[in-house]
Amino acid sequence: MTIFEKLAEIIAEKVDCDVSEIKPETKFDSLGIDSLDITEIVMSVEDEFGIEIEVSSDLVCVSDLVNKIEELTN
Repeated sequence: MTIFEKLAEIIAEKVDCDVSEIKPETKFDSLGIDSLDITEIVMSVEDEFGIEIEVSSDLVCVSDLVNKIEELTN
């Protein structure tokens, strides 16, 4: 399973949508995800991957978070 696929599962569970609706270019706000939700998603990601991510305003779409995870796990 890729980082994107795992992240898509985490997001889909959080917002109760089908995982197929989530693409790398999907913007968090288009899924109704606000900054609090992003923080909760990041906490789940940190637990899943054993990393620490600084939540910032540059996390706009799914690929932004995928890139952060890749930076911290490589």
